[in-house]
Amino acid sequence: MTSNDAWLALYTTLKLAGLTTVILLLLGTPLAWYMSKLKSRYKVILEAIVALPLVLPPTVLGFYLLILFSPTNGPGAWWKSVTGQSLAFSFTGILIGSVIYSLPFVVQPLQKAFEQLGDSLLEAGAMLCANSIDRFFTIVLPMTKASFITAASLGFAHTVGEFGVVLMIGGNIPGETRVLSIALFDQVEALNYATAHWLAALLLIGSMVLLALIYLLNFNHERNVKDWVAP
Repeated sequence: MTSNDAWLALYTTLKLAGLTTVILLLLGTPLAWYMSKLKSRYKVILEAIVALPLVLPPTVLGFYLLILFSPTNGPGAWWKSVTGQSLAFSFTGILIGSVIYSLPFVVQPLQKAFEQLGDSLLEAGAMLCANSIDRFFTIVLPMTKASFITAASLGFAHTVGEFGVVLMIGGNIPGETRVLSIALFDQVEALNYATAHWLAALLLIGSMVLLALIYLLNFNHERNVKDWVAP
């Protein structure tokens, strides 16, 4: 494995993780808000569906997504007819798979933050004639900023470490679907332990830095809240 191959795998990984995080924030925020306000008995079913990737083996999810993305089946056939390209073994395919697989890591922190926020501040904003969009950006977002950063960081970090789903859907195509975790697996299979150590260390250090930043952010946020509520 050349240095160019390694940097290409790193670029693909960061590109996948970045796009996945942005999409998850756009889709996960309204979903988390809806779930936080849902009072129906069916809420537990929706929560179970969202949390399913937490317990479902990645290869199982990847296998069923691979079937759906096949050019002979519904979503895959539609994509083929529109774009002329296969959804399976493509960057778009692993992007969709990553969004599904990392969904709970973004939705659950946001849902918990929205539930803890309560309704009193929003009701006060409504009494001041603020519409729903104004209330979200002036009340909800500032009060839950730390949770948004945590959710984004967890979604990004989880996507960086993906292996089973990406391998099942995208295979191992350089510059298209080969991410760092797959490149590491290739080097271990080829007994190139020096390169494998370098890739593993890169993933380990990156994950540790992200987690440290998350915990530091939460610590500072809790301290600021205590200072704010202190008499």
